[in-house]
Amino acid sequence: MTADTPLTRETFRRLQPINTPRLVTQLPDRVWTDEDWDRIRRGYRAWDMDEKWNVFVEADVVFMHRSWTGHGVYEASFAPVAGGGRKIASAVVEADGERYRSMGDEYDSLMMELVISAIVLGEPAADLRAGLVELTARASGKSDLPSGLVEHSVLGLRSGS
Repeated sequence: MTADTPLTRETFRRLQPINTPRLVTQLPDRVWTDEDWDRIRRGYRAWDMDEKWNVFVEADVVFMHRSWTGHGVYEASFAPVAGGGRKIASAVVEADGERYRSMGDEYDSLMMELVISAIVLGEPAADLRAGLVELTARASGKSDLPSGLVEHSVLGLRSGS
């Protein structure tokens, strides 16, 4: 398989679909370029134990699964935007608390954008990373959470990677 060959559902072992889908009502505003969409369609495969996400696309739906368990967490349906590019038109998140603990739509919106931007596209995504740390700190009631720890535990990213 070459770097340009899109990953498919069959690429991954043990994938499990979302068990209890819940509509995400707050979606990212970002419009991804056509070039971004070409890259997103190729997907992303976690290559070691520290990476947390596997991503693949079927038609216009981006599937985001946890790499260790294979559990589906997000399914984001993309639609073309007038003038070019694509954005998330609708999305669902896993609502089964045994599989994934959502912290609400604001968090899920940010996570979908962050997984696509930082992991799949390899962008620095500094604002999104800061937002993740802020939302995680707010949910935990702790204001002194180390950003690197939050990013690594949730995304499999180290600060600045």
